[in-house]
Amino acid sequence: MSNTFKVKVNNSHEFEISKKEIDSLDMVTNFEASTHLLQNNKSFQIKTLQQDFDKKTYTIKVNRNTYEVIIANELDQLINQMGFSLSASKHINVIKAPMPGLILSVDVEAGKEVKEGDTLLILEAMKMENSITSPLDGVIKSVIVAQGDAVDKNQLLIEFE
Repeated sequence: MSNTFKVKVNNSHEFEISKKEIDSLDMVTNFEASTHLLQNNKSFQIKTLQQDFDKKTYTIKVNRNTYEVIIANELDQLINQMGFSLSASKHINVIKAPMPGLILSVDVEAGKEVKEGDTLLILEAMKMENSITSPLDGVIKSVIVAQGDAVDKNQLLIEFE
């Protein structure tokens, strides 16, 4: 792999940059976790405001302007060329019990909007509490179980719209 990155800024501007080009930039990181870049005799102050390493998305501020940046390395590009994507693999309509147990609490209801990682319910199994979290952003279609229900492995718990 030649270490080339595809960069998309504000979902409109796309360009490629190599690791070698990045290494040759005249940059200094200061104590405030911001970076000073000197390019073509122009000075730029760069600060990362938000970052999501899983999705490889960043919100950065350059001088007074804010940008949404997506960076794809060569593996990401290859996966995309092969027709695969992370979002395609997360098309989930139902949550099933990973093991038999007892429902200790249900934290969602039909119609509720949830974000990836939100706790949907707590399942007690083998004297351990297991948080069942949302694998994606979505809307709850129906909740099949209630607090106090005993469930079997692979029993339907929650459906997404």
